[in-house]
Amino acid sequence: MIDTIVVRLDRLVAGIIAAVRWLALPLIVLLFLQWPLRDIVRGYSREANDLGQIFFALFVAASITAATRAGTHLAADTLAHRYSPRTRAVLGKIGVVIGLLPWAAIVLATSAAPVWNSLKGIEAFPDTNNPGYFLIKFALWLMAGTVLLQGIADLLRGPGEP
Repeated sequence: MIDTIVVRLDRLVAGIIAAVRWLALPLIVLLFLQWPLRDIVRGYSREANDLGQIFFALFVAASITAATRAGTHLAADTLAHRYSPRTRAVLGKIGVVIGLLPWAAIVLATSAAPVWNSLKGIEAFPDTNNPGYFLIKFALWLMAGTVLLQGIADLLRGPGEP
C-alpha cells in the first residue's frame, strides 16, 4: 500500500517536472526575441516579456524539486559523504520533517488567499494589463506543492530505496 503511494507520488512529481522542463526552450526564444521585437518590429516585446515571465516562474518552480530529486539541491555533502548510507537516509528524513514539509505547508497556507484570488480573477500583469499574471502566482503553489509531494514520498520510501 505504502509502496503504491510512493510510486504514484513519484510519477506525479516526475510528470509535472517532465512537462514543465520544456518551457526552457520557448523561454530562451522569447528572451532572444525581445530585442528585435522592440527595436525592429516596434511591438510585442512587452507581450514576449510577460509570456517569458510566466514560463520562467513555472520552470523555476518545478526546477527546485527536480534538483532535489537529482540530489543536487540542498546537499551538504562536505561532511555527509563520510556517513553511512543509512545515516544519510535518516538525516534526509529528519530534514524533510523539520525543514521541507513545514516550509511547504506554510507557503501553501499563507499564500492561499492571494493566489486563489489571483486565479479566480484571472489577474493580469499590472504594467501591461496582459492576462497571465495569475500563472506566476500559481507557480508558487506549484513549487510548494511539488516540494510537499516529494517530501511525503521521501518520508514514505523504505530504507535503502532511491
